[in-house]
Parts: sequence; C-alpha cells; structure tokens
Amino acid sequence: MKRQNPPYRPFAGGYVSDFEQFMNGYLDQHPEVEADRRHGWSIWCDHRLDLAEMDKLRESEVPVKPYRYA
Repeated sequence: MKRQNPPYRPFAGGYVSDFEQFMNGYLDQHPEVEADRRHGWSIWCDHRLDLAEMDKLRESEVPVKPYRYA
C-alpha cells in the first residue's frame, strides 16, 4: 500500500529532512505500522463525549479559593 502524498506545507520550501525521508521510506516498507498507529490513536484520542455528563460534572465542581499570601 503506497502512502498518499503529504499535505501542502506552506513555507516548507520543498526541504525534506533526513529523518523525514527515513520515516517516509520506513512507512512505505512497513504498512502495518500505520495500522498500529491508527489503532493506538483510536484507543487514546478518539473518545465519544457525553455532554450531559460533562455539564453535570462542571456544575458539581466546588470553586477553589485562591491562596492568600500573608
């Protein structure tokens, strides 16, 4: 599976670092890494938010009094 071209990056000037060249080559040769990365992203970052629960938690918070310096 060939990776798609990266999105346009303004002010990049076409320069591609050695590390970026290495990573692009590595990801082209190892497509399972991309699948694993997407799986990890779904575990840690893609959560459904319950807005009603968030409102309930926000309303039940007790305001923190500022620390008063003597």
